[in-house]
Amino acid sequence: MTAATGLKRLGFVLLAVIAGGLVVLTTAGYLISADTVRQQVVGEIRAVTGLDPVLRGKASVSLFPTGSVSFADVVLGDPKQPALTAERLTARLRFFPLLIGRVEIADVALDRPNIAIELQPNGQSNWTGLIDALMRGQTDSHRLAAFSEMRIDGGTVVIRNEARKLNETLHGVEFSLAWPSISKSFGATGHFVWHDAPMDASLTLADFPAALAGNRSGLKLRVSGSPMKAAFEGAISIKPTLKIEGTVAADAASLRNTLVWAGQKPLPGGGFGRFAIKARTNVVGGTISLSSVNVELDGNSAEGVLTFAADGRQTLQGTLAADSLDLTPYVSTVRLLATNERAWNNGQITLDGLAGLDLDLRLSAATVIVSNAKVGRTAIAANLRSGHLVVTVGEAQAYGGVVKGSMALSNFEQGVEVKSQLQFTDVDLENCLGQLFGLRRLEGKGNIALAVEGTGDSVLAVTHTLNGIATLTGSNGALAGLNVEQLLRRLERRPLSGGGEFRSGRTPYDKISVALKITQGTVAVEDVKIEGAAVVLALAGSASIPARELDLKGTAALVAPPKPGVTPFELPFIVQGSWDDPIMLPDPEALIRRSGAAAPLLNAVRERRSRDSVRSAIERLTGGASGTVPAADQSSAQPATGKSE
Repeated sequence: MTAATGLKRLGFVLLAVIAGGLVVLTTAGYLISADTVRQQVVGEIRAVTGLDPVLRGKASVSLFPTGSVSFADVVLGDPKQPALTAERLTARLRFFPLLIGRVEIADVALDRPNIAIELQPNGQSNWTGLIDALMRGQTDSHRLAAFSEMRIDGGTVVIRNEARKLNETLHGVEFSLAWPSISKSFGATGHFVWHDAPMDASLTLADFPAALAGNRSGLKLRVSGSPMKAAFEGAISIKPTLKIEGTVAADAASLRNTLVWAGQKPLPGGGFGRFAIKARTNVVGGTISLSSVNVELDGNSAEGVLTFAADGRQTLQGTLAADSLDLTPYVSTVRLLATNERAWNNGQITLDGLAGLDLDLRLSAATVIVSNAKVGRTAIAANLRSGHLVVTVGEAQAYGGVVKGSMALSNFEQGVEVKSQLQFTDVDLENCLGQLFGLRRLEGKGNIALAVEGTGDSVLAVTHTLNGIATLTGSNGALAGLNVEQLLRRLERRPLSGGGEFRSGRTPYDKISVALKITQGTVAVEDVKIEGAAVVLALAGSASIPARELDLKGTAALVAPPKPGVTPFELPFIVQGSWDDPIMLPDPEALIRRSGAAAPLLNAVRERRSRDSVRSAIERLTGGASGTVPAADQSSAQPATGKSE
């Protein structure tokens, strides 16, 4: 017999087997009644799952070309408030058992099911009884020959918890469930849509019967989508209470967007972008404890422990340590000054995003960067309760010294309430005052104490309501942009000289002391003394914080007299204008009195004579053309002469 002849015979045999199978399958369609098939399918579902589905719609049986049974309008649980309803349940039958008249289910599919999960305060749910029945169905006698696959097509899952005001819906649920008869494991893979974002998910239980009974079982969970990715590997048990332990890892391109996607209020300020976390996890009841935490946020990395409690209000507690911490992203939208840096920011302050979470966090870092400021070793504690935030600086190495104190922010009807108590010890005054308040004219090392409070819906509004006190002491520094000694020396020699530019240079000092009282945005300058080797200055007056303007009067005096026995030269002066670039003007009457031309000039003004003499004296004082003489003086002005200086 040739090879070709053998192949022909084999082909005839295969055709005969296929034809015989089709004949048997077709004959089975007439030998097996539809009612018998329906009853056996329902019986096997009940035996395998322990569940007793209510079939409220029509049933259809198809035995050729493939065997399947479909039931319309299927319900599980209480018919009044069912745990599951499906438009159709389809059971696909195994091919070969059907050839000999036996009905065995290969897999089950639920078409457009609606699954409702009602969580109760006692930890039970409307699925508790169904899970108990499913657990009873997972016996070895049923598992060996039972179907072990189920599909969910186009489903909807609704999760509700009235006690916690939770109501979430998953749409477009497409899942494949499998519990192989040769093992105890259970697996589910698929995808769903939550808050308009498609998510892929997979779940594996190492011991499905144990998990159904509430006992310990291995657990693997993966969730992935555009908002975030998360994975957990460990173990779970629910008796006597929920307990989960293992390793969790999660990351997101934007933590801010992820929280908004999850239904949380947007966080105030900036930052909260790229996020990643990995930690050992221990969940007991409603408390999640994370140890060996490695967290990254906006390029910052920290290690420590965190605890999250979801019983009642959501509370996050923890301790984190970092080598370097850049806070610039979080304060990038918090601007004390407007863009032109000449006025306070009038943008509205909102703290709504702080109302949904309580926080008790301790943070330490070797280096902290805030905008252009670099701070050394720092320990900070942040406490948030019901929208009231208190940040306590235990100790921060900043501005060449040490900073301690606290800052508080809280909501009120018309905006926010701000309170601050800070102590700056041995800091660089120019750097500190420049970065905090925009004042860059005081050099040296010193101490600053500040205790203020105010309310408003913007930084500008808060400045109008500020109340408190401030003190400053310093040593071995200088007033930048003003050479007081040079000015006094020239005016001592030539009181009416003027014409010089003294808004440059420096005025060194040995000691400086400042005491301020703030009332409704107005600063009362109670005591300002500047003592140097060459000059002594004293100031008093007021300043407007909202307008950033000064209105001060003072006295500048040379320490050393020009000749023995002569009283040192003193000059009253005023300081006015913006505190960013103030103008210092000497008292003209004092200069005129000291000048040799004082008598005729003052007599001319007093006797209302000689407009030209007044004009001449003012021109000599100011170094330029005088302003307009008041009309009352012009009427009687007569020429007058006086001695030169």
